[in-house]
Amino acid sequence: MPGGRDERRDRDEAAFAGVVDAYQGRLLRYVARLLGSPSQAEDVVQRTFIKCATSWKGPMEPSDDLSAWLHRVAHNEAVDHARRERRIGLLHSRHAEEREAESAEPPRTADSDAAGPEVVEALRRLGDRERLLVTLKVYEEKSYREIADITGMSTSNVGVTLHNAMRKLAGFLAPLLGKDRT
Repeated sequence: MPGGRDERRDRDEAAFAGVVDAYQGRLLRYVARLLGSPSQAEDVVQRTFIKCATSWKGPMEPSDDLSAWLHRVAHNEAVDHARRERRIGLLHSRHAEEREAESAEPPRTADSDAAGPEVVEALRRLGDRERLLVTLKVYEEKSYREIADITGMSTSNVGVTLHNAMRKLAGFLAPLLGKDRT
């Protein structure tokens, strides 16, 4: 059947473009909050969509299952990216220490959110898992069940970890707000 393959390829490309349109903005915001860098988020989200095109086994259309899968892949890609960046950062720091007698504070990345620098710094002080859960709950407005699906954690573990993370954030921010959290 002439043209059948081309028509199917065009439909597949259109379906994939629809998925990208539906999820790209959300994933970029989510990963940028995790990494603190919109440009790094673009790289991570691009790798996420490449994996979607090559590995997603379900229908190529927006759905709860695809959303959870994309967030999980984006999360894993962001964690891997952050680990690579930390290793590179350590190498650069060691090199700089060898080259200079005095140490300098590493440059801070600008956050694209409207959150003040204090909130960004408080989020950075959380562990990776805590920062992930706060980002999913507060910024992405995901339910505990959705967070559990994305992270592979149980909903009760999500609740406990999120509660502890929010308490830590409050403690980090209390001195800035003039409140004593002892």
